[in-house]
Amino acid sequence: MTYADRRKIDPTRGATLGDGTPNDNDRVEIGPTQLAFGEWQQAGLTPPDLAALRRFRWERLTAGIVARGYGGLLMFDPLNIRYATDTTNMQLWNSHNPFRACLLCADGHMVMWEYKNSPFLVTFNPLVAELRTGASFFYSVTGDTSANDARNFAAQVDEVMRAHAGSNRRLGVDKIMIHGLRALERAGIEVMEGEEVTERVRAIKGPEDIAAMRCAHHACEAAIAEMEAFTRANVPPGGVSEDAIWAELHAGNIRRGGEWIETRLLASGARTNPWFQECGPRIVQNNEIVAFDTDLIGCYGMCTDISRTWWIGDGKPTNSMISAMNHARDHIAENMAMLKPGVAIRDLVHQGHQLEQRYWKQKYSCKMHGVGLCDEWPFVPYPDSYVQGAFEHVLEPGMTLCVEALVSGEGEDFSIKLEDQVVITEDGFENLTKYPFDAALMGR
Repeated sequence: MTYADRRKIDPTRGATLGDGTPNDNDRVEIGPTQLAFGEWQQAGLTPPDLAALRRFRWERLTAGIVARGYGGLLMFDPLNIRYATDTTNMQLWNSHNPFRACLLCADGHMVMWEYKNSPFLVTFNPLVAELRTGASFFYSVTGDTSANDARNFAAQVDEVMRAHAGSNRRLGVDKIMIHGLRALERAGIEVMEGEEVTERVRAIKGPEDIAAMRCAHHACEAAIAEMEAFTRANVPPGGVSEDAIWAELHAGNIRRGGEWIETRLLASGARTNPWFQECGPRIVQNNEIVAFDTDLIGCYGMCTDISRTWWIGDGKPTNSMISAMNHARDHIAENMAMLKPGVAIRDLVHQGHQLEQRYWKQKYSCKMHGVGLCDEWPFVPYPDSYVQGAFEHVLEPGMTLCVEALVSGEGEDFSIKLEDQVVITEDGFENLTKYPFDAALMGR
């Protein structure tokens, strides 16, 4: 292999990979591995054009700011920053230690405050017009001078706003620590609700977002298949823990260039009821249920949120398990059938498949929820959680939703958890989830 080829991630390609990013083995920018690219090619999937994806998001955010009459939008949430800039830096650590910030002004000028030792993590995106430091004012780093550090940061924001928003002092802010909020207000900035902006903007996916989601979804399903093969081969002989099974999904995700898994929602046997027990050291027994919810942040930072329930063993599931499984399938199928542009969230709440009374108390927290870089708006609760005025919106093309079913009888020794991910099209919906349902639990 020549030196030039050693400098490439994929020696069969030229200067760029299939998503338009540099074909440079030493590049800074993270992304899918060759395993993922190869699987997508075999499946006939086209990776997203990341330059076009980034511009679409930047334009949508800017339009959202202008439509609300704000001078800018200040973001601390690492997933909002990912949406605005497509940059990452220690995402999970950043989620509870806010050291990054991004300000997008109504004129499109975008400023990124990055950790002072890693500005190189941002420079690949030319849409970021300015790179600064000094957005950290959380206590463990700035201690008893946090208020002063927040004032210094607010002065920078004020400077940028005056240069790019003129006399407009209305600034949307998504999540900010108390010292920062007070410092902005003392600087004469009117702090507005920024999370509403980001959630509503992010809800509509463009063509490249959907291409990225398709690829991430395929990669997640490939990792699920590896986890299922491991489970079926290794549980019956004994000695396999829930954690060992869950580790297979993590490994499959990382091997393909995915990023993390947000929860630990895998349980077995009686631990599936009540749902939301986190996976642990329990040894899974032969002839038991294993149920999981991926909550997986995969390639391109896209969330793939699939739930499946498997019967693992050489025996047969009980009739009550088979009945519950088919009830869960009916629940997501009938509720999914309602999806199309123009449908009111209120109607999705009050119409559709009705869970049997014995499953009502332990039903899932929602019928459906939005999904993109993570679980997102919109949210479709069950009727008993409906709040008048909270969900007065309609579905639009480009929204992506997860349709949920938890069939869990109170006092029983199992639960069935199913979930599919769909995109709203111009005339209906497309189910992105291809992973099969367990044949044994369907009575086959």
